[in-house]
Amino acid sequence: MAVDGGQADDILEEFEQLSVKLRTVRGSLGEVIFGQEDVINEVLTALVAGGHALLVGAPGLAKTLLVTSMAKVTGLADKRVQFTPDLMPADVLGAEVLEESQTGERSFRFIKGPIFCQLLMADEINRASPRTQSALLQAMQEHHVTIAGERRDLPEPFHVLATQNPIEQEGTYPLPEAQLDRFLLQVNVDYPSEAAERQMLAATTGTVKKELTAVMGPADLIAAQAMVRKMPIGEKLVDAILRLVRAARPTGDGSGKMGDTIAWGPGPRATQALSLAMRARALIDEREAPSLDDLAALAAPVLRHRMALTFRARAEGLTTDKVIADLVKREV
Repeated sequence: MAVDGGQADDILEEFEQLSVKLRTVRGSLGEVIFGQEDVINEVLTALVAGGHALLVGAPGLAKTLLVTSMAKVTGLADKRVQFTPDLMPADVLGAEVLEESQTGERSFRFIKGPIFCQLLMADEINRASPRTQSALLQAMQEHHVTIAGERRDLPEPFHVLATQNPIEQEGTYPLPEAQLDRFLLQVNVDYPSEAAERQMLAATTGTVKKELTAVMGPADLIAAQAMVRKMPIGEKLVDAILRLVRAARPTGDGSGKMGDTIAWGPGPRATQALSLAMRARALIDEREAPSLDDLAALAAPVLRHRMALTFRARAEGLTTDKVIADLVKREV
C-alpha cells in the first residue's frame, strides 16, 4: 500500500479481512445462483466499487434471485420496485400528503418511497415510462433526492441493481444515454450451461431449500469501497485505460479511427468506472493492485452501455461486444 510502518500493516490486515468476507459473499451466492460465476463477480465488483449495475437478460435467468440474495448476504436493507408503464415517480421517490390533526390544523407529511433503502432493485426498469425512469437520475448520481424543493438524503451505502429485458421485446422503453451512463457496469446474463442447469434443477425442485445468511454488513461494504480508493494503480494501467476508452469514440485517437463503426462512445465516466472496478476486482481476489487482465475482463461490462454502433456497422453484423473485444486486442 501507499503508506509505511504500522499504518501500512493495519491497512494490509484490513485489506485481507475485507477480501475474505467478499470471497465468502461470492461463494454464498454461488450456492444459489448456478452457472453464473461471471455475473456474480461483476455485480459484486460494481457494489465494491461503489456503483450501480444493470442486469440485462431474458426472463427466468435468476436476475431477481441474484439481487435479493445479494441483499441477504451483504446485510443491506433492500426494497424492490416492479417497473410498469403506469408507475409514477412518486411511487418510487415518495410524496408529501396533507394531513389534518384532531384540532383542525393542517400540515404536510412526507411519506418515503422505496428508494429510501440501501439496495434498490429496479425490476424490469425499461418497462416504465421515461418520466419514471428519470426519477432515479439524481438519486443514482448524488445519493439524495429533491422533493417539493427539499433535499432528502438516501441511506449509505446506496446502490441500484436494475434488471432489464432485451430491448427487442415489445412494451419497453429504452433507457436514455444519461441514465445508462450512471450504471457502473452493464452485466449481460446468458443462459446457463447444461451442467449448471442440471444442478439448478436438482437444487430447486426438491424438499430442501438453501437459506442464505449475512456474512458482512453495510459498514463492511463501506470499508471495502474506501479500501478500493486506497489501492494503487500503475501509471501504465492508467495509460491503457485512457487509450482504450479514447479509442472507443468516433473521433478516437487510438491506433485506428472508429468513425465508420461507432456512432457515439464513452465519456470520462468510463475511465473512472474502469479504474474503480479494476481495483474492486483485485480486492475481491486478494490482489493488492489490478492488472491488465482486469482491464480486459471489465472492458465490455464498463463500455457496452456507453457506446452505440453506426447503422453501417450493425448492417455488417458487428456487435458492441465484438467491437470492444477488437479494441482490447488492439489497444491494451
